[in-house]
Amino acid sequence: MFSGTYTAVVTPFRDDQFDQAAFDALIEAQIAAGVDGIVPVGTTGESPTLDHDEHNKVIKRAIDVAGGRCKVIAGTGSNATTEAIALTVEAERAGADAALLVAPYYNKPSQEGLFIHYSRIAAASKLPLVLYSIPGRCGIEIGVETVRRLAEACPTVVCIKEAGGAVDRVGALRQVLPDSFTILSGDDSLTLPFIAAGAHGVVSVASNIIPREVGEMVRAARAGNLRAATTLHERYFALFKDLFIEPNPVPIKYALSLQGKMTPEVRLPLCEMSEANKARLTATLRSVGLVA
Repeated sequence: MFSGTYTAVVTPFRDDQFDQAAFDALIEAQIAAGVDGIVPVGTTGESPTLDHDEHNKVIKRAIDVAGGRCKVIAGTGSNATTEAIALTVEAERAGADAALLVAPYYNKPSQEGLFIHYSRIAAASKLPLVLYSIPGRCGIEIGVETVRRLAEACPTVVCIKEAGGAVDRVGALRQVLPDSFTILSGDDSLTLPFIAAGAHGVVSVASNIIPREVGEMVRAARAGNLRAATTLHERYFALFKDLFIEPNPVPIKYALSLQGKMTPEVRLPLCEMSEANKARLTATLRSVGLVA
């Protein structure tokens, strides 16, 4: 159901307020470049520092601007099940195509707790649900067996964003999941090997700034055109890596600011990039022709 390129869009700020004009322009650029969808208010959208009103406002704005021209997968995860349900129901009411639900962080539930958490959300909403396993941020992994159980028990659990950094997880998931269940890479630098192992696309940070190129790489890889996909992967590999030299989305916002598309503002406890990393990222962007 969800395959191709989905951009985890940033939430632009100006003077600590949501910069709607910059957000609208970013979404229009994504659609013009042919992405399959956008993901507002995920990790890249700084969900932890948006209050509930802002969270819902950003999702609603993304849906309105997209206007059905691409899919909108709304970030609605939380480490409190009741909060995740409330955000998911609100996204459904706003017209989202699906919800992205990060594994509950900090409180580190058991696999049984994860199963109940996602089952309750599935019972409360008719939206298709995309699981999001990112143990580096959450401290827990959504186990392969738990994903299998959820896919079997909850018809609306249809996809997983896999950001554990291990290609063999894709193979393990493919062994136990139906063909209709899609897997999306959560790491730009691993998109090509993930697709080779059975994934269907990516939720991309890099596509905020190179949406057309990421889309071309994904389409080539899915079509079996390894030479074209590898050429793009190699061309942008340094960028894929350098967009994570400091916590996401600090580098991607800085990159977009160099192109005049928004301010580099992030909300505390995230902070401005170091001067050394600014120079490194600028040099990488220059090497691939993205800044002068």
